[in-house]
Amino acid sequence: MPTNLTATLYGIKDLRVEDQPIPEPKEHEVLLKMGCVGICGSDVHYYVHGHCGEYVVKDPMIIGHEASGIVHKVGSKVTTLKPGDRVAIEPGVSCKSCKFCKEGRYNLCPEMAFCATPPIHGNLQQYYCHSADFCFKLPDNMSLEEGALLEPLAVGVHSCKRGGVTLGSTVLITGGGPIGLVTCVVAKAMGASKVLITGARDHGLLLAKKLGADFTLKVNKTEDTTTLSKKIIDTLGQRPDITIDCGGTEATLSLGMEVTEWGGVLVVVGFAAEKVTTALIPALAREIDLRGVFRYANDYPLAMSMVATGKVNVKQLITHNFNIEQTVDAFDTAHERRGNPVKIMIHCNK
Repeated sequence: MPTNLTATLYGIKDLRVEDQPIPEPKEHEVLLKMGCVGICGSDVHYYVHGHCGEYVVKDPMIIGHEASGIVHKVGSKVTTLKPGDRVAIEPGVSCKSCKFCKEGRYNLCPEMAFCATPPIHGNLQQYYCHSADFCFKLPDNMSLEEGALLEPLAVGVHSCKRGGVTLGSTVLITGGGPIGLVTCVVAKAMGASKVLITGARDHGLLLAKKLGADFTLKVNKTEDTTTLSKKIIDTLGQRPDITIDCGGTEATLSLGMEVTEWGGVLVVVGFAAEKVTTALIPALAREIDLRGVFRYANDYPLAMSMVATGKVNVKQLITHNFNIEQTVDAFDTAHERRGNPVKIMIHCNK
């Protein structure tokens, strides 16, 4: 009898790996034998704080949303997938009928059921059911690890689309964490001529260079915005046309407001601070467009194509590997930053 080891968060720092019944797929779902699940910053927030922004864990919740798997069984009305297909899992399932879904902006669907976002369970388990419409068959030359990394990569794709990155763009990315790094590789793949990424950690900036960043800039909390702006302009030889803020702090937002070119675009991806105070009027007077990012929509196919064609190499992001029995150790490694983790991958089935 196969097991279904499942990582369930019961409370702050109370994550348990326990055996659960194997679920049955509904008519439009597939049952997946899970391959890989990456640890996201939001997962760590739930683990350490019991909430991520406005989303609070009130009842036991299965964690995990960056995932891939192998189709084990299909629901009665599924025609697009068959047992044995390897798939990347887009973790949000929308209602498909509201105005946002019909307009193609389903990431804004008010009825969105997103993995490991309370009260919805996640997919860090050995067997998991998901809507077939949000499972993307992987080409033969892509691994399950790469399939799981399509989730953060899709954030980078959506962010660059929102910013209008194209051939010849000059792009500033603030924040050298995983989302900043995937945004960097996407910006270069979309044709940006110059990409500068800022960050506080040397290992992240070194990886950014390997991933294709043209310039890196180490920042610290003591430097003021004006000084940083001058360094960025001097390094790029101009103001950035597009700034993509993956740091989500008051400092990175203020920097984007000050340094972005007249008539440019400032895309805000990170939301580390619930409230910020910054000088908005000077940016508005220079007609800087301020655009938000919430997850992604219709971005998995492009993200998959980028990996499959060799345009981007996401495997370089993986710094640690664990099996599902070691899930608690994996989360402690992420939280305590043991060994400078970038992307931690949990393998669900041996």
